[in-house]
Amino acid sequence: MVTGTAAPMLEMRGITKYFGGLCAVSAVDLDLMPGEALAIVGDNGAGKSTLIKVLTGVFEPDEGEIRLDGKPVSIASRRDARALGIEAVYQNLGLVDTLDAPGNVFLGHELKRPVLGIPFLDNRRMAREAARVLQENVGIELPNLREPALHLSGGQRQAVAIARAIYSTDLRVLVMDEPTAALGPEETRNTLALMQRLKAQGIALIVISHNLEHVFAVADRVMVMRGGRRVGLRTTANSTKQEVLGLIVAALDEPVAA
Repeated sequence: MVTGTAAPMLEMRGITKYFGGLCAVSAVDLDLMPGEALAIVGDNGAGKSTLIKVLTGVFEPDEGEIRLDGKPVSIASRRDARALGIEAVYQNLGLVDTLDAPGNVFLGHELKRPVLGIPFLDNRRMAREAARVLQENVGIELPNLREPALHLSGGQRQAVAIARAIYSTDLRVLVMDEPTAALGPEETRNTLALMQRLKAQGIALIVISHNLEHVFAVADRVMVMRGGRRVGLRTTANSTKQEVLGLIVAALDEPVAA
């Protein structure tokens, strides 16, 4: 994590989003450093998902500004976000169960080779590249790359989804929505280790999670949301799970402090 006087890589300022008469997110600020993991926590309906969907181009904000490297950017679609190096792995992972790992990694941007002037899928190259990204960037080796995603474990499916995010863009920010949900103890440990590996590569993470144990294991800072607002910001090194929980349930209600 970059600390000290380093400028944020990503800034969200005054982000506000309405759905009809409901204000789902109200004047929220967020900063993110390269190689940092920022956890966003809060009860259901706190505005966490809406905020990250603004960042990833699912929703456009009604008010506010997003800056990357200090420059204002427009994110009106998932394509805009990906072009800026911002990608998300949601809880459902978005894998096609009948496709194997290479098919899912290259879904939508398949590699092709010409045969007599006719483009055909280059399955061998996609298999090689998928294996390389999974091993070098994600840190896992699948025993059978040709296994349909339906038959992969939860942790393996998570790794394939992350490999797709890494390969499809010059990844700078990865949003992970409940990355350890429904995983067993061993796969949870592997996923947390994977997140540390991504941080070491300089990729910044935004992690949405209800599990404070996992949050404190991987996050550098924790941002607490309640009722669509940011109500607290803590560094994990100088805070406790009990303090963060107090902010979530409104047992504490104090000015935001880093």
